[in-house]
Amino acid sequence: MTPASPEQFKAATRLAWDKSAGGWNRQTGNIHAWLAEATQAMLDAAHVAPGMRVLDIAAGAGDQTLDIARRVGPAGQVLATDISASILEFAADNARRAGLLNVKTHVADAEALDLEDGQFDAAACRLGLMFCPAPLQALRQARHALKPGGHASVLVFSEPAANPCIGILISTALRHAGLPPRDPFQPGSLLSLGKPGLLEALFGQAGFAGVAASRIAAPFRLPSAADYLDFVRTSASPILQILDSLELAAQEAAWQDMQAKLQAFESPDGWIGPNELLLVSGTRPAP
Repeated sequence: MTPASPEQFKAATRLAWDKSAGGWNRQTGNIHAWLAEATQAMLDAAHVAPGMRVLDIAAGAGDQTLDIARRVGPAGQVLATDISASILEFAADNARRAGLLNVKTHVADAEALDLEDGQFDAAACRLGLMFCPAPLQALRQARHALKPGGHASVLVFSEPAANPCIGILISTALRHAGLPPRDPFQPGSLLSLGKPGLLEALFGQAGFAGVAASRIAAPFRLPSAADYLDFVRTSASPILQILDSLELAAQEAAWQDMQAKLQAFESPDGWIGPNELLLVSGTRPAP
């Protein structure tokens, strides 16, 4: 099979997130609870403060966008970008419903933001950069958008061993789809930036200074494995893409297989799925 070109990959990614936008938005409560601590750490690393202009890259339905908007206050502003116009519509609507008038949206590929140089005090990207086939280009775009002295921070999944649920989902979906195992660090995939030292190196290559990295435990807590599968089935676009070519009965068999394996993480306190995130930040140097 001929590998997809970057343009084909992005077109498929855009379409998949357009399809998953409503489901992802409906899961906002679960996503917010799962990533609350990590999100605040990301905003701290980007030095987000009142009155700032902040760029939110791959913003999705805008859960973290609202956190940023509240932190910068009415004197600040947030620009939420995403490759999917459909999911950004939810971000804009969620901001309006929350009474946050300091949020704007911009449909854009993270690798081609089409923004003027030096507009923003800070930039953040939560669980989005790993989907870029050329993450170095995306980081260069973020650096370009920052003012000298501005900070950028990124959250991605760390290596496969620290994120076993993702490994179960991907390997099971690939097997049921009749596809060979994939390199977990394949560009554009969920774990693509989890290789130790890789993201820090990309920050340096993109021209950031003062690069720092830390790891954050982010267990996903839900009542049962079935609830986690409901989250995945309604909103996890990469898994849905793998199973998309199967007949409905074959898809259902794959989901049942995943659920059986994920029950290993059930406990007296409910289902607790291990996840570890990597937080990397850097600064655009002064001229």
